[in-house]
Amino acid sequence: MRDPVVSDTDAVLFANEAFYRALADRDLAAMESIWAGEGPVLCVHPGWPALLGRSAVMTSWRRLFAAGGALPTMGQAEAFLFGDCAAVVCYEEIGGEFLVATNLFRRQGRHWKMVHHHAGPSAAAPADEEESPPPRVN
Repeated sequence: MRDPVVSDTDAVLFANEAFYRALADRDLAAMESIWAGEGPVLCVHPGWPALLGRSAVMTSWRRLFAAGGALPTMGQAEAFLFGDCAAVVCYEEIGGEFLVATNLFRRQGRHWKMVHHHAGPSAAAPADEEESPPPRVN
């Protein structure tokens, strides 16, 4: 039986979910496989300086996992495709507070690999998914 065709949007959202699963599980090996192994990678954790390069990014995840504190959960992810690049905008919740995150992915071969993660405070909680979304600015 042939594998069903997965859309690029679904594949990017799956890669984004894998990132948050690795985060929830504090799984460094999974986190390392999610991030791009070639080309530049960048990460901005809330309140941290910008981390540039794979070594700095992976060191930050090792430190966060070892610290043992609360880590965010993700919701309301929406993907935007730009050829072989994609952005996912989603909300993170940690300790009753909400962050907005932007995760950027680049297609490498048959896989979508993370090249950038940036999370920062949100001025408000996300709207319920069943409510209509805010209007888009085009």
